[in-house]
Amino acid sequence: MKHYEILDAKTKDKLCFLDKVEPNATIGEIKSMFHKSHPQWYPTRQSIRLDAKGKSLKDEDVLQHLPVGTTATFYFRDLGAQISWVTVFLTEYMGPLVLYLMFYFRVPFIYAAKYDFTTSKHWVVHLACMCHSFHFVKRLLETLFVHRFSHGTMPLRNIFKNCTYYWGFAAWMAYYINHPLYTPPIYGEQQIRLALVLFLFCQIGNFSIHIALRNLRPPGSKTRKIPYPTKNPFTWIFLLVSCPNYTYELGAWLGFTLMTQCLPVAFFTLVGFIQMTVWAKGKHRSYLKEFRDYPPLRSPILPFIL
Repeated sequence: MKHYEILDAKTKDKLCFLDKVEPNATIGEIKSMFHKSHPQWYPTRQSIRLDAKGKSLKDEDVLQHLPVGTTATFYFRDLGAQISWVTVFLTEYMGPLVLYLMFYFRVPFIYAAKYDFTTSKHWVVHLACMCHSFHFVKRLLETLFVHRFSHGTMPLRNIFKNCTYYWGFAAWMAYYINHPLYTPPIYGEQQIRLALVLFLFCQIGNFSIHIALRNLRPPGSKTRKIPYPTKNPFTWIFLLVSCPNYTYELGAWLGFTLMTQCLPVAFFTLVGFIQMTVWAKGKHRSYLKEFRDYPPLRSPILPFIL
């Protein structure tokens, strides 16, 4: 049996003493025990660490595998109110879908009153609405039926930040694309058709990668494996990049930018590319650190470039 005390990481005040803990107990079980003493801090809100300024321990970490003796001190940090990833994703993706359609149908008080509930004479505007709606319906369905999250929750404050980003950009793009004075791309149908092919190709590619990643992780597990190409040709890009889901996502928004020739869309694509590059580099470093046999040819997001 082992004995542990838990201190506040900031004040070093003693919060809890756990007596007669089995050596094969996990950090997840420690969190549950701590929760009984402090009901206001449910397990997903807790960060338990060995050092006050160290990294959070994983729920699946086993005590006897950690560098602690029969008595040890853990440090607790409050992560703040939590919300499930599924709730966040559904909220941030539903907003753009609804907002864009409001601009597309030109509901009152958006444009001049004479344009209320009128439709654009340019077929590219209708095509753009279908593509935008398809993209976010796909994201909603993937959230419900495809994605398996390694973490169940995120800080509640993130939902406000994420929704501001997605909802704000959706409204900005939709305002100009559906504006009565909108003009089609300079190279006409040829440019639009090329953009549509790129958009659809990348949407299929993105979905294929999400399915491949889903199949790597059994239901209810947090197992991490090296992703490799499958029989699906859209996954062969795994030979060159670590995060092809972001590569395809970038391609889809480049296609939408080319299709609409709209500056807000181009800016959204640029900002999204910068953020996805940060995520891809982080995941790439994580792969290299965790797997010694990780394929050396792979780049984070763009083959041979970035």
